[in-house]
Amino acid sequence: MSAQRLRLPRSAPSAVGVSARAVGALLDRLEELPVECHSLLVVRRGQVVAEGWWAPYSAERPHLLYSLTKSFTSVAVGLAVADGLLSPKDRVVDLLPEHVPADAPGQARRITVHHLLTMTAGHAVDSLEEAWRREPDDLVRGFLGLPFDAPEGTRHVYDNSTTFLLARIVERVTGRGLPEFLDERLFGPMGIDHAEWDRVRGGAAFGFHGLHLTTEALAAFGELLLRGGRWGERQLVPREWVELATRRHVASVSFLAGADDPDFSCGYGYQFWLSRHGYHANGAYGQQCVVVPAHDLVVAVTAEGASQAVFDALWECLLPGLEPLPDGTEHGAGEGTVDDAVLAERLRGLSLPLPAGTAEPGRAARAELDASAEGAALPPGTAVAVEPVDGGWRVRLGPLPDTGAVLDLEVGHGSWRESAPLGRPVVAAGAWRDGRFLADLRVITTPHRVRLTVDPAAGTATARWSTPPLTGPRLELHLRSPLLTRPDVA
Repeated sequence: MSAQRLRLPRSAPSAVGVSARAVGALLDRLEELPVECHSLLVVRRGQVVAEGWWAPYSAERPHLLYSLTKSFTSVAVGLAVADGLLSPKDRVVDLLPEHVPADAPGQARRITVHHLLTMTAGHAVDSLEEAWRREPDDLVRGFLGLPFDAPEGTRHVYDNSTTFLLARIVERVTGRGLPEFLDERLFGPMGIDHAEWDRVRGGAAFGFHGLHLTTEALAAFGELLLRGGRWGERQLVPREWVELATRRHVASVSFLAGADDPDFSCGYGYQFWLSRHGYHANGAYGQQCVVVPAHDLVVAVTAEGASQAVFDALWECLLPGLEPLPDGTEHGAGEGTVDDAVLAERLRGLSLPLPAGTAEPGRAARAELDASAEGAALPPGTAVAVEPVDGGWRVRLGPLPDTGAVLDLEVGHGSWRESAPLGRPVVAAGAWRDGRFLADLRVITTPHRVRLTVDPAAGTATARWSTPPLTGPRLELHLRSPLLTRPDVA
């Protein structure tokens, strides 16, 4: 791993033709949306002109990217292709022969790397759940044994399994794990030393999700793509692959059935989405890396919410505030500096609301968890204990009825407190309100949080996800590092 550390150049917005007021209008719009933004980083002409984290999220924290991970797997495929180890025309059955079921359909034997990259294998829907149900220990075999709905190469259907297969193919031809291969060829040379990966139970990276990066590392990835795979003086990814991966190969529809999402309906590349402006890598709940070559612009966003609303805000608020300056031209001295300073101060003060209520020093509570509510994060019968400490509380969850695990969490009042009972951090704040204890437990390296509500008079409590994680609802699971699991099978 390279000893250098990632640090993108910084600039005042006005110095590179960005209106600070336009960025402010973007922030205004984001605050109006039913989207909880966690970070925003805007880069123009290679310069970071706006960066902010909504506390308790912060610059040094990696954030779960969900399916944005797919675009990194695409780059890994491109590196293997450049090394002469792989071709988009190669057939899956030739690359992973021991995973091919004897009764695999003829179409399964024709699927190529290109079909995986474009998600045009021919299945009717995302095959992940059914493939894993059929073959719990071999997703590749399960995928190749499924029936098909359309000829290969003819129709794009968002399909997580295709990227899982790509990750396994990269590992087969390179002899390296996907994380190790990208560390050596991409992250290390870029100075990114904090890439974390969630993994299936056998230890392999999902490939289609599970990468955690800081917002600046995510923006740097966009810059790498914008510069045609070049980073400083080094060509890390072949320009030809970047251009191939980020151009339209097939018509696309939103991965959310029935959604009116124009920025997911402009076509699909090699694990990248085409947008109304440029292209993007996208992950569930609003993780985005947006690249707009026509404006020399990269925007990185982490969030909990819907992506399309953020795209609408970018196009309607930010793009009109980009000045098309000729190369080499700068604003006059002092022009725009007042607006720049106002924006910088606003960005430094971004924060998410703390639970409202009182501290009620000395008040404790005991309860037992009712897990019948939708989005329950813990099993029924889990004991909950709330003990006051200076400036907040210590909350004990457990022992959990089925595993015996105990989660000891620090909860602040009027401020966030951090603890890591099983390895991954939780940042929490709480209050008493209307006779109940409320606490927001943020699994801070993910988009997700749990609202804990304790009713001491009734002796009951609930622990509900704001949005349940896609890899299962158990809070205990998401506090372990690394997360070792696979998506639940119905």
